[in-house]
Amino acid sequence: MLELQNIVKTYGEKRALDNFSLQLENGLYGLLGENGAGKSTLIKILTCNLKQDEGSILMDGRSVREMGQEYRAMIGYLPQESVGYSQMRVGEFMEYVAALKGISGDRKSLQNEILKLLEQVHLERELRTRFCQLSGGMKRRLLFAQAVLGDPKLLILDEPTAGLDPNERISMRNLIAREAMDKIVILATHIISDIDCVADHIILMQHGKNMGCKRPEEWMDAVKDKVWEITCDPGSVEIFQQQYAVTAMRQCREGINMRILSEENMESDGWKHCEPTLDEVYLYYSSGK
Repeated sequence: MLELQNIVKTYGEKRALDNFSLQLENGLYGLLGENGAGKSTLIKILTCNLKQDEGSILMDGRSVREMGQEYRAMIGYLPQESVGYSQMRVGEFMEYVAALKGISGDRKSLQNEILKLLEQVHLERELRTRFCQLSGGMKRRLLFAQAVLGDPKLLILDEPTAGLDPNERISMRNLIAREAMDKIVILATHIISDIDCVADHIILMQHGKNMGCKRPEEWMDAVKDKVWEITCDPGSVEIFQQQYAVTAMRQCREGINMRILSEENMESDGWKHCEPTLDEVYLYYSSGK
């Protein structure tokens, strides 16, 4: 279990994390929050790239500060930026990461593990390709492979599907879901459909605070009475856009189908309740509700 207790981090007068507490067990946790919510600060603290000002982090009841390298060896991290040494070949990069992680064992076993991981992300043919020669999508897949190298206990993925085509995104989501079967996986992304497909729980952050860690259906149940839809004529679109928070709009045979967020009861005006989406959950809470 990973436990965060009252984590505080400030930058000058700004509190990036404000008494942030959380308990995580094995499973896949989607991390959502608008820009400035504190997601990057949280990730930097969890990956030991930043120290919190107050609070403590425990892994299986032990302080990660006291664990030191033992804790760092448990982490697999895919950063948001596609970092790498431009002239290093793919195979060399994986061996370099293995050395940084302190992965022991004979070289043949390590090379077999590396090849297996590269096959999973469809990069086995790029073993001798230099990092600078990889496409953006290839770099993301390579960074995922290095993150899971050594079978870490805690896997932190920051925008893992950025730059991937639809087929690659589906494949990546499947790999992530499989990893979450026996470890804690934190998936930070702005692509809400990725979380909708694979996350067991969703952590929603706002202004450095933990707004909750719930199953997707629990989040959607919380806003189901606030999502409305109507099919209107094109002339009403601009009026509704000025009056309400429009979450979706599409043309259909009968006119324009619109979905909105509203605390009011809209039935008397012809609106009907509809099943909320995670996008609408995110929009509702990020709007300051």
